[in-house]
Amino acid sequence: MSKDVGVRIPRPVGNGPSRFILEKEILQVSKLDERIQSIFEDAFAVLGRLDNISLVMGFHPHYLESFLKTQHYLLQMDGPLSLHCRHYIGIMAAARHQCTYLVNLHVNDFLQVGGDPKWLNGLEEAPQKLQALGELNKILAHRPWLLTKEHIERLLKAEEHSWSLAELIHVVVLLTLYHSLASFTFGCGINPDIHTDGGHTFRPPSLSGYCVCDIANGNGTLEEMFGNQQVSELSGEVEVLMEKMKQLQECHDEEEASQEEMATRFEREKTESMLVVTSEDEECVPSRDVSRHFEDPSYGYKDFYRREHVPTLRVQDYSWEDHGFSLVNRLYPDFGQLLDEKFQIAYNLTYNTMATHQGVDTSMLRRAIWNYIHCMFGIRYDDYDYGEINQLLDRSFKVYIKTMVRTPEKITKRMYDSFWRQFQHSEKVHVNLLLMEARMQAELLYALRAITRYMT
Repeated sequence: MSKDVGVRIPRPVGNGPSRFILEKEILQVSKLDERIQSIFEDAFAVLGRLDNISLVMGFHPHYLESFLKTQHYLLQMDGPLSLHCRHYIGIMAAARHQCTYLVNLHVNDFLQVGGDPKWLNGLEEAPQKLQALGELNKILAHRPWLLTKEHIERLLKAEEHSWSLAELIHVVVLLTLYHSLASFTFGCGINPDIHTDGGHTFRPPSLSGYCVCDIANGNGTLEEMFGNQQVSELSGEVEVLMEKMKQLQECHDEEEASQEEMATRFEREKTESMLVVTSEDEECVPSRDVSRHFEDPSYGYKDFYRREHVPTLRVQDYSWEDHGFSLVNRLYPDFGQLLDEKFQIAYNLTYNTMATHQGVDTSMLRRAIWNYIHCMFGIRYDDYDYGEINQLLDRSFKVYIKTMVRTPEKITKRMYDSFWRQFQHSEKVHVNLLLMEARMQAELLYALRAITRYMT
């Protein structure tokens, strides 16, 4: 009938929430789990939509609940920043990684809460106070260890364009959240939501599930293109990993490395992590659509690791638990608690399974992933043996981790498929949650340390 009266019906561009995970697998989770249905209903009631990020996070309801609570508090509840400023800062942060998915989401929200459309023409059209965040945005996104108390001082003492300390904490949390959420978005191949730019088309659906360009971009699954031969070749992957975990545990019980040896292993791993080159190392040139929301597009991680020494931040000297948490809670009441809960859930999340194996203690593997990301940021835990990382994380996994944390815009389906090929999608999504939260905490530590140094 709509056809007869000339109404054009929008159709989703992508097949389901993710380019990497079959839609039926994601929908199956929400159909089978009453708790996830209830979380989705609550999210829809609060936000008026259910975005694709939430649908993919639905594999892990306990985490999703915490994530949505944090988002709601950060974007909608009373806080130091006005509502439209919060969304604009989200746009600036997501644009740093060319994440059009998040940019479009927050452009819509920005306009909905009364934001000035002129600001969307480019950062130079926004107020001076917001423009001044450009440097903080780029340093946190790419080289957070370079942040100093002088950067903080410039923002807090800019006469009529000054930020307050409470506002700055809110800013820093927003920037670090949307940098890391861009990593998750690319890492899970999130498709645009139907109501945003690029999320719908008025053409009839194509005959095949994907176009030829998907294969050219590495977005066809290996199984679709070559059958299942690779999977059968990797049949022992999980067992090998479990055996390594068992051997490492036995070594722990027998002897412990000296402090000097532990420090050497950390430095070796940090240097090596700088030299893991992503396999898709071509230049990504941001479109004008996205690059207008941030300054200095050439500033990034590329080539930087070849010449720059990353200083070490010892967790004993500045940690989230002992220092960052209380600073956030003091300047942005109750929010430190919400953030801490989200970090803890991601880090401790386990179903005691690995692929088809039940009753597995995965804590050693989760810790290796978390500490490897922090190691890339120069953050060292004195009580951790960094030799474990090379035992538990193979090269293709390290390439994926480094790309996702550093240049997530370069992630392809081929890279997603190339690590842990026997594992389930829910386990890979769990890995992406770990990467996102570890990255956010690392950026946050450097920002909060700079603020603490300014205050003392």
